Amino acid sequence: MSVTRAEVVVIGGGVMGASIAYHLARAGVRDVVLVERDELASGSTSRAAGGVRAQFSDELNIQLGARSLEAFGRFGEEIGQDIGLHRVGYLFLLSTPEDVASFEAGVALQNGLGVPSRMLTPAEARRLSPLITTDGLLAAAYSPDDGHCTPEAVVHGYAAAARRHGATVLRHTEVTGIERDGENGEGDTIEAVVTDRGRIATDTVVCAAGAWSRAVGAMAGVDLPVDPLRRQIAVTEPVPGLPPTLPMTIDFSSSLYFHTEGPGLLLGMSDPDETTGFATDTHDRWIPRLYEAMEHRAPALLDLRRTGGWAGLYEITPDHNALIGEATSVSRLLYATGFSGHGFLQGPAVGEVVRDLYLGRVPFVDISPLSAGRFAADALRPEVNLV
Repeated sequence: MSVTRAEVVVIGGGVMGASIAYHLARAGVRDVVLVERDELASGSTSRAAGGVRAQFSDELNIQLGARSLEAFGRFGEEIGQDIGLHRVGYLFLLSTPEDVASFEAGVALQNGLGVPSRMLTPAEARRLSPLITTDGLLAAAYSPDDGHCTPEAVVHGYAAAARRHGATVLRHTEVTGIERDGENGEGDTIEAVVTDRGRIATDTVVCAAGAWSRAVGAMAGVDLPVDPLRRQIAVTEPVPGLPPTLPMTIDFSSSLYFHTEGPGLLLGMSDPDETTGFATDTHDRWIPRLYEAMEHRAPALLDLRRTGGWAGLYEITPDHNALIGEATSVSRLLYATGFSGHGFLQGPAVGEVVRDLYLGRVPFVDISPLSAGRFAADALRPEVNLV
């Protein structure tokens, strides 16, 4: 490894790290180094469902999602990479009065922020997503600007663009420590990032390590309350007659979701029996619950043969909302992690935000409520619209 010094070291080669490295380098920050212990996008990003949306219950998430949707829309022109963007919308199916009321409030908030979401009747929902049944449905929420794209393409696009602007990308380079000043190395100033391929002198680190962020923060004496949680995805055989405009469809009560994946479908749901940990092997324990949800809401899916699937890690925080900010106990450790399942879709906007935090600019949105310090202050900020 020939890199021995950097202005900024970004740890984590997923969408967040690649976006941050790109936005820093494009802004003229010299000697930006992105460090990834494996291949780019080899962690959670490559195992994401690829959904992109602005339909959230939290104002900050709406703004981050909408800003990112704009960036995804111009990605090919700006970054020079085809990301397979399908603007087919997100469709949330609602079957309890409480969920209907919650989404009605969310749609009002989203509309006030420029997001064209709207409430639909069950019949309108079925016209958009003909594989569903409307039994027990009370309403649905839909936004045509949402959709899905290819996570790996986004990462590789950002990484290539970051390199063009002068950043260095180090793959197969594992961070083993973060050096601080002081006699015992416990001072409040970062001096270097130590890797298994050498030491990189720097005074600024950005933690974008996803599910592994707690360990990275601990290297600098900073608590980032992020836990890994396995989520599984299945892919089906080709489905004849699928409408090309089939939206990302979510049965909100069960968390069952599906969208087109090539000629077939990608589908998944949460597993309430899953416990935190770094396991990414697949198992069939979740299948009975998946089949039960399909039988109730989309029985046509039961006839489809599974042809593949995978497991990945969500990076969960106590309130299922992100950690974005700068540590107060050590200078300068910035972080963007803990997105609890909506990190990929917010990657472009968060790259902008972290760039501005580093440069001392005012970001386009005030992300101070997402500081890791909110947990000590008992200022939780729960997100409701999770998938």
